[in-house]
Amino acid sequence: MVKRVGIVGMGLMGQAFIHNLSKSQFFIQGFDVDPKRADQLRQQGGHPVDTPAAAAKDVDCLIASLPTSNIAREVFLSSNGIIEGAAQGLYVCDTTTARPEDSESLFSDLAEHGIRYMDSCVSGTSTMAQEGDLVVIAGGNQEDFEACKDYFSGFSRAAYFMGPAGSGARTKLVINLILAGNRLALAEGMVLGEKAGLEPNNLLKVLQDGACSSKTMIDKGPKMIKGDYSKEGQIKVSLKDSRLMLEQGQLLGSPMLMTNIWSQIVQATYEKGYGEKDTVAFYEVLRGMAGLSERPGIDDVSLVKPE
Repeated sequence: MVKRVGIVGMGLMGQAFIHNLSKSQFFIQGFDVDPKRADQLRQQGGHPVDTPAAAAKDVDCLIASLPTSNIAREVFLSSNGIIEGAAQGLYVCDTTTARPEDSESLFSDLAEHGIRYMDSCVSGTSTMAQEGDLVVIAGGNQEDFEACKDYFSGFSRAAYFMGPAGSGARTKLVINLILAGNRLALAEGMVLGEKAGLEPNNLLKVLQDGACSSKTMIDKGPKMIKGDYSKEGQIKVSLKDSRLMLEQGQLLGSPMLMTNIWSQIVQATYEKGYGEKDTVAFYEVLRGMAGLSERPGIDDVSLVKPE
């Protein structure tokens, strides 16, 4: 029997979900505010619909991939929202990187409508997502997590249950915090190497083979060297995430030394107009701080701060 799944939010990550779910023979119906995304879904054999409510109709599971938890709340609960099309017992896997307290609130509100909500964050870039190389970290009820394993396996390589609602969102922020530290350390080291006259490709090769090696060096090191900021993630999203991390640190009384520095660097990168560029566009800010000029070619696409 073909399993039916709804998708709301078909951006970079949502398109990757669709790509892999299609290969896994799921029936997909999806909604996005951008008409181009509907065309992309149609090209992959899916069925575009006109509202979030329609995306939730007659499916067993719905996957949401939205920019913020405020937008997610509106998509779920507003007129023509998911609750208007959802049947009792619908499983919702919300992959939005959200404020954990908002995920807890949505869990409770949707439970009143008989909807089984999980904050089902994913770890990985959009390029990794296209390859199915994602990890799901979920919060909610464990029985719902077990019921959704087939859906998770349709677009990821592993899924972990982290605890009650909000646990997936909190885990995602911890992952992103550590990832930010990896990227910041790599960028700082690469700029130092450039100032010291080391050949960057050779330096990166040594770093990738040394004790400090990380996936970041493989995925993002070449982008830093080339000044290739075609988006796999986005500066504006990294800035939003950094603020969520700092908020959790304040709420829980946990030191956030590196995260404060990271947030300021990402803010500066955003203010320079790199909001729509890949997360490692902050490398140009560090190069500028080192007295190195912004490289030609990186701003071929208009650099405009998003709304």
